Amino acid sequence: MKRTSLFLLTVLVLVLSTLACQTLTGSSADQIFGNRPSTEVTAPPQEAVIPAPSNEAGLEPAQVTVLDMVTAQDTLIGLYQKVNPGVVSIRVLTEEGGGLGSGFVIDTQGHVVTNYHVIEGVTDLEVAFASGYKARGEVIGEDLDSDLAIIKVDAPESELFPLALADSDAVQVGQTVIAIGNPFGLAGTMTTGIVSGLGRTLESLHTTADGGTFSAGDIIQTDAAINPGNSGGPLLNLQGEVIGVNESIRTSNFTTSGEPTNSGIGFAVSVNVVKRVAPSLIADGKYDYPYLGITSLDDLTLIYQEALGLSQSLGVYVTGVTSGGPADRAGVKAGDLPSDITGLPAGGDLITAIDDQPVKNFNDLISYLVKYKGPGENVVLTILRGGDEIKLEVTLDKRPNP
Repeated sequence: MKRTSLFLLTVLVLVLSTLACQTLTGSSADQIFGNRPSTEVTAPPQEAVIPAPSNEAGLEPAQVTVLDMVTAQDTLIGLYQKVNPGVVSIRVLTEEGGGLGSGFVIDTQGHVVTNYHVIEGVTDLEVAFASGYKARGEVIGEDLDSDLAIIKVDAPESELFPLALADSDAVQVGQTVIAIGNPFGLAGTMTTGIVSGLGRTLESLHTTADGGTFSAGDIIQTDAAINPGNSGGPLLNLQGEVIGVNESIRTSNFTTSGEPTNSGIGFAVSVNVVKRVAPSLIADGKYDYPYLGITSLDDLTLIYQEALGLSQSLGVYVTGVTSGGPADRAGVKAGDLPSDITGLPAGGDLITAIDDQPVKNFNDLISYLVKYKGPGENVVLTILRGGDEIKLEVTLDKRPNP
C-alpha cells in the first residue's frame, strides 16, 4: 500500500510538471489563416510519456501516457479567436419574422458561403459579423444539388476575414473537428467532435421530372453538435481550415417547440465540393452537375446478392436506365428478369469501378462524379454482366431540370 501511494504521488508531480503550452508565431500562423496580422496560435496537443517503476520480476517498465490538456485547451481557444471573425450570422428579414442560419467569408470581395435552404426563396437578408457590424446581403448563386448558396455582402475589407479551405480528400474518420455557428440564434457557438464517416450520400433538393430526387454526394458525417441555426457554418480541422459546410442532422428527438436537436449524427457538404461549385455560383449564379442516368440499389445486401445471382455484393447494381440518357446511349443494362424478390428484377449490370477507381456502393459512385467530373466529360465504367467483365465509355450530360 505504501509503494502504491508513493507511485501515485510521483506520477501526479510529473503530470503537473508537464502541463506547459507551446505556441506557433509569425509565418506558421500566417500560413494557416492568411495574411492577417499574426498572433500566437497554440500548437497541437503534446503527450508526456512517464516510465512506471520496475516490478520485482525485473520486467521492462510500463509506459504511462498523459495528454497535455492545457495545450489542447489553448489550441481550441486560439483557433476560435482566429476563425470566429470569418463566421457570420444570417437572418432572413420578413414581416413575419426571419429565420436564422450561419455562413462564412471566402474572399475579400465580400462573398459568403451558406446553405441554400437557409436563403431559399428570400430576397432580403441581414448578415452580421462577429464584430457586431451588420449589412444587407444579396443572394447571387444557388445550388439545390449540394444545398449551397453564395451571398454578396457590401462590407468594408476590415470586416472580411476569409477562412482557409482544406483538402477534404485528406480528411480521415476519427479526425478531430470543430463547428462554429449560430445554433438557436446563439451567435459564435463552438462545438467539437470527430469525423464519424466519409463519402455519405443524401437526397438533394433538386427534384426529377417524375417527382424523385437527385443525390448529393461526398458528405462528411460528424458527431460535433449541430443544431438549427448551425446550417451554413464551417466544419473545421485543428489547423483552422474549413473541411465542410454544416448542413443537416439526423434525429428522432425533438424539443418542446418541435425543433429537431442534435443526436450525434450531423452532416456537412465537403469543402472540395464547395471549391468546385462556388466559383460557378459567383460567376454564373448556378452550377451544372454531371448526369449518368441510372437508378440503383443503395445497399446490395447478401439477400439481394443471392436473389440476383451475383458473384459479389461490392458494386452498384443497376435497377433502371433513363431512356436516351448517357448510360442508355453507352449500353448500360438494367435488370429485366424475374427474381425471388418482388419488384427487384435480375439480370442488371453491376458497376464495380469508374475510371479504374473501385466503387463499393452508390455512395462511392456519386461522390466520384460530384468531385471530379462535369457535363460533357467521359468516364469508363467497369461492369460485371453475366459473369463477364466489360468496360463501357459514357459521355456525361448535365442533370436535367424538372
